[in-house]
Amino acid sequence: MPNTVTEKTDVVLIGAGIMSATLGALLRQLQPEWSISLFERLDAAAAESSDPWNNAGTGHSALCELNYSPLEADGTVNVSKAIDINERFQVSRQFWAYAVENGVLGDPSGFINPIPHVSFVHGADDVDYLRKRYEALAPHPLFEGMEYITDPAEFSRRLPLMAKGRDFADPIALNWTDGGTDIDFGSLTKGLLAHLGATGADLAFGQEVRDLSKQSDGSWIVKVRNVRTRETRTVHAKFVFVGAGGGALPLLQKSGIKEIKGFAGFPVSGQFLRCTNPELIAQHDAKVYGKAAVGAPPMSVPHLDTRVINGKPGLLFGPYAGWTPKFLKDGKNTDLFKSIQPNNIGSMLGVAFTEMPLAKYLVSELLKSQAGKVYTMEEFIPRAHGHDWELITAGQRVQMIRRKGVGGVLELGTAVIAAQDGTIAGLLGASPGASTCVTAMLDVLQRCFPSEYEQWAPQLKSMVPSLGVKLSENKALFHEVWDWTNKALELTGSTTEPERAGVSAAR
Repeated sequence: MPNTVTEKTDVVLIGAGIMSATLGALLRQLQPEWSISLFERLDAAAAESSDPWNNAGTGHSALCELNYSPLEADGTVNVSKAIDINERFQVSRQFWAYAVENGVLGDPSGFINPIPHVSFVHGADDVDYLRKRYEALAPHPLFEGMEYITDPAEFSRRLPLMAKGRDFADPIALNWTDGGTDIDFGSLTKGLLAHLGATGADLAFGQEVRDLSKQSDGSWIVKVRNVRTRETRTVHAKFVFVGAGGGALPLLQKSGIKEIKGFAGFPVSGQFLRCTNPELIAQHDAKVYGKAAVGAPPMSVPHLDTRVINGKPGLLFGPYAGWTPKFLKDGKNTDLFKSIQPNNIGSMLGVAFTEMPLAKYLVSELLKSQAGKVYTMEEFIPRAHGHDWELITAGQRVQMIRRKGVGGVLELGTAVIAAQDGTIAGLLGASPGASTCVTAMLDVLQRCFPSEYEQWAPQLKSMVPSLGVKLSENKALFHEVWDWTNKALELTGSTTEPERAGVSAAR
């Protein structure tokens, strides 16, 4: 028998994370008359990848993440990816500033706070690498104010927790930027969704999307089930966005769109050591990123990370990798196996042969005891004690596998997958993820609503003044939007301050 359509809506958003919240907020500004329905299988917003303890919260802007500025075989540092990611993060900052000024979001300190972003290395070779990185990035407008520090006294003044007990006979270096931020993506997501709900959207929690089917007129039938009562509802939607984190791949596969063919996913879970000693937390006020160990994948970059959650500072160190076949932290052990299909098995097998370093890394991490994890942290905190830290399990990430030739390649970025007719789209992948959510969702709008996007352009420009312009090539505009977003988001300090620009504390 044909489906009985019990509800109709213009837009269905699947998942109550930062991506769906951002897309919903954008659409509410652009087309306030459109009806929007959001379905989340859990009982709360931002309870999976966008939860503040499940998300790095760094505001990935490539100020400190060394995996975005690799050392090339010829000895140069490639900063193209760092500049690109910073460009995308600036777009997010602008939309958030607009949202605060226009009542979409409340007090910005509830979701964003200023914090230095710091790259840390030790050993002569890595110190030389960090100097080259500084020389490559500091002249760019987006990285103005970056400092290169090699003086032990200055290191000790700025990072007392990391200096205590350190043998400075082993040379150290820092790239330090005052203009970084800490972002509570959980709070940000809830703020955006609160506005969406207050303006008429249907936000349904405890509701799991079970199936998606395309209709002859191009619309979609979305089958939804209450996770407690097992009652079902059928929703007829003109457009569907799958922002379900690790659950996006299976749902896009169920949709049957040809664009998802060949894609697969590999789940990796994360663990962190969370500090339980307030005295230690008070001694560190920065996000400090190091280099991944030789042979380890980029996702393993260690960092000692100050967090601000519910107005209270915290301190994390990690990540330590774990593994489970689940695609979501609250998923099922059959998730990985159910995602393997005839059209992506070649991609899976190809990665199995080419990613042996990742497999070895995961095995070594799984065998590492908590004492071993604390020992690893001593590179950052020389006198770390296990009793000051507790092990927590963070979010589950599904790394994207894309078809390449007859095999596949593991990609650590994110990708928007959209049907050719623009009626459905979804997001795959992880890092840099949340920090570039606005750019990703603007991509969805442009690809899925091309004619409307042209009409929306003036309004989008008011939300994101740099839209269509590379800030790295327009220094004056960057300074203008930087100062505006700093003021609107109530962030102190600015990388554009003349007395900070180009400063080097090297001695």
